[in-house]
Order: sequence, then C-alpha cells, then structure tokens
Amino acid sequence: MKHSSILKNIDLFLLDLDGTVYLGERVFEGAREFIKLLKENQKDFLFLTNNSSKSSEDYYSKLLNMGFEITKENVFTSGQAMGIYIKTIHKEKRSPKVYVVGTSSLKRELKSMGIFVVDSPNYNIDYLVVGFDTQLTYKKLLDACELIRRGVPFLATNPDLVCPLDGGRYIPDCGSICIMLENATKKKPVFVGKPSSIMVDIISNFKKVEKNKIAMIGDRLYTDIKMAKDSGMVAVLVLSGETRMEDVEASSLKPDLIYGSIKDIYEELKLVFGG
Repeated sequence: MKHSSILKNIDLFLLDLDGTVYLGERVFEGAREFIKLLKENQKDFLFLTNNSSKSSEDYYSKLLNMGFEITKENVFTSGQAMGIYIKTIHKEKRSPKVYVVGTSSLKRELKSMGIFVVDSPNYNIDYLVVGFDTQLTYKKLLDACELIRRGVPFLATNPDLVCPLDGGRYIPDCGSICIMLENATKKKPVFVGKPSSIMVDIISNFKKVEKNKIAMIGDRLYTDIKMAKDSGMVAVLVLSGETRMEDVEASSLKPDLIYGSIKDIYEELKLVFGG
C-alpha cells in the first residue's frame, strides 16, 4: 500500500482531462467514483487541462453533462493561466491588447478576465497569444509572423504536440502550431501551461497549498509528469492516454507512481480511505 499511503497525504489533486479522465465523450471507468471519493474525504481537486481550444465554462458544462459532481472552481485551463499571467506581467494601467491565434472560446476566456482581444495586427498590440486553434487559418499564421517580427512578446498556452482523440487518433495541438511559427521566425514562445512553473505557481498561490502536498495525475511525460517533477509535486502517470510503458522506460522523466488508469488509483485509495 505504499502508493496509496503517499496519495493519502496529498491535499490537492490536479487531474488532466484528455487521456486521463476521458477520451472524446467516453468517460474512463472509475473517474466519477474517484472524484466522489475525494469529496467524501475532504480532498481538494482541480481538473487541469492544457487544452485551450475550450473555455473553463465549456469544460465545466461538459464535465457536468458527463456526470461529475463539481463546481466551476474545480476547473482550471491553460487559457485561464494565460490570462492571469498576462495581467501579472502587464505593468501599464490600461487593459493589455492581445492578438490571439486561437478559438473563439479562448478569446471569450481572455475577454472575461479583462483582456482586450483584437482580431487585426494593425493595433499597438502588447502580446501575441497562441493556443490550440481548431479554427486555424493561414491569415492568423501570417499575422503572428508579422507580430513576432515586430518584437511583440510571443506567448503560448501549451507545448502539447498533439491532442488525443478516441480510437487512438491524434490531431495537431498548440505545440505543433508553435513549431511552425518558430521555424518561420526563429523565435521561441513562452509557454504558460503544463509543464511551466508559471501554472504551478498560480495554482499553489491561489489554493494556498505547498507544492509537495500537490499530486499531478496525467497521461503525458513531457507535460504532466515534467511539471510535477520540476516543481516538487507528486508525479502520477496513468497509461490510459498518450504514454506507454516503453515510453517511460526510454525516458529520463520517471513518474513517482504509475497506474494503468484512474480506476486503479480509485480502487487503491478506496481501501485506504475506507480503512
């Protein structure tokens, strides 16, 4: 019971979504029960996603429809982290002007946080924000290249190369879009989402929880596990998404705990909390 004794002492659980809690519209077995178990034992939790193509409101509605008993405060996205980060670094009194290579949901998220989102590069723009853009156009790429050439700070929500779909399929994510822009401009973005310490600091400060009392549960080595290991959190890998055991064996990033799925974590913790 060594694994579960580690998790029993955790105060805040961060749960990735795609590949960890669900794939597409299919909820993984044990996911709802795990959340119910955490609530019954007064353990705080956040659904933490790098997927900036949808807003926190979108995710909240989706999770409710999937049968999760949560509040809006249980959802945190890389889009929200981006908004907080911009407001932190922006020193002028006026609202920051931002050009977004992203979806309408990401734009709404940033607007709701008091950020002025523009749709043309013909402004005095403070920041370029690139997200997981399922509405990507070549015009947006041209505008982004022009803004980077001008010296506008290049920010990105997340470095994920692909977004997993049900059936073992994948589509290009924000990281792939950024590689294209980086190849064209020779400039690298500042990533705000996982595995960046920016997101960890925001959550730790907001929740007032020490990082060694936080567990990150996710399916990706280079985002979920890297962020946890770099920040002193407990790194919990599930093999239900992108990562396979052979990937772990070949990687220098070693999770603290490895489970087949969230159901396995639930079954183990249920025994501990019930004992």
